[in-house]
Amino acid sequence: MKKMALWVLIGFVFVLLAGCVVGHPRIAPPPLKKEVRTAKPGTNYVWIPGHWKWSGGRYAWTTGHWTKARPGKAWVKGHWKKKGPRYVWVPGHWK
Repeated sequence: MKKMALWVLIGFVFVLLAGCVVGHPRIAPPPLKKEVRTAKPGTNYVWIPGHWKWSGGRYAWTTGHWTKARPGKAWVKGHWKKKGPRYVWVPGHWK
């Protein structure tokens, strides 16, 4: 009985850990999706385009959105960069 309980516990831990994919992807992200921009909420807004994010061992699409512009700054969009055998997300930022 104790052996069976131990095997059930080991199986349960294995299932939990299988969902915890940590690290950077080794495959390139899919092509960007074509997005339809919603109406601009005001004159001082900038469109932040959607992008693929790595989540749970696969790519998931993050939809673009409007954000208030920062005076004197320009938005540099994020992108995926190949670093050795992996791909690393370089976040967008104001410059």
